[in-house]
Formats: sequence, C-alpha cells, structure tokens
Amino acid sequence: MALTPMALTPDAWSGATAPSLADFEILAETAYARLPEKFRKLCEGLVIQVADFPTDDVLDHMGCESEFDLLGLFTGRGLAQSGATPLTGQLPNMIWLYRRPILDYWAEYEERLGDLIAHVLVHEIGHHFGLSDADMEAIEAAAE
Repeated sequence: MALTPMALTPDAWSGATAPSLADFEILAETAYARLPEKFRKLCEGLVIQVADFPTDDVLDHMGCESEFDLLGLFTGRGLAQSGATPLTGQLPNMIWLYRRPILDYWAEYEERLGDLIAHVLVHEIGHHFGLSDADMEAIEAAAE
C-alpha cells in the first residue's frame, strides 16, 4: 500500500520499523508466487533464504568490496548442469536475499520494496540460467 503525501507525517512514520527477516521471507514468497509458472519451473523446488548480509566467504568468492555490494545470490545447479538424474546428496537450488543491502538500495531509489525483491529473484534465477536482460524484463512485466 503506497502512502499518500498527506500520510507522510511524523506521526505516520514514528512507529515504523525496518522489515524483519521474516517480513522479507513473506515478500519473497509472494513475489516468487506471482512469477509466470513457466519461469518458476526452471527452479522447481527452489528454496528462498534471507540473511542480513552475505557471509565473508561469499563476499570473498564474489570479489565484493563491501557487504552491501551483493543483493542476492543463486546457489545450486542450473538446467545445463542438472542432467536428467539428480545427484545423490545434491542440495536444492537456493536464492539468498540479503536484507540489509536490499534495504540500503531501496532507501536510495524510488522503487517499491516488493518490486525490488521480485527483481532480485528474477535476476538471480535468470542470470544463472542464461536468460537475457530482455527475457527477464518480460518475466517481471508478466508478474505485475
């Protein structure tokens, strides 16, 4: 629900808090459910995890300079690597959403938080599967 300019009073914001990890999980699950079914099938069984920040190992592996540089991360096996038979002991495909970097980005730009979370989800899945930016924009548009 967007706040109207009249609702942007000190009283309207005095009790507001940043969305929690649990709030982010709900926003992510809602955004994922709105994505086209064909796209969701790319990652059947996808697990969405939310953390405040990436681990130091992830930051080092990705070559990040700051813990705020990474909004999300896909881990797992894409369609090209999956093959017909799942490997024994294979972990599920996962999307990591990093709450604090997403909130930091959100505070800088005029974008709805739910839309930003959906954008991160689509791009993490899409880049992993080799989709073009145009493909991902079409998927996001279909979810709106």
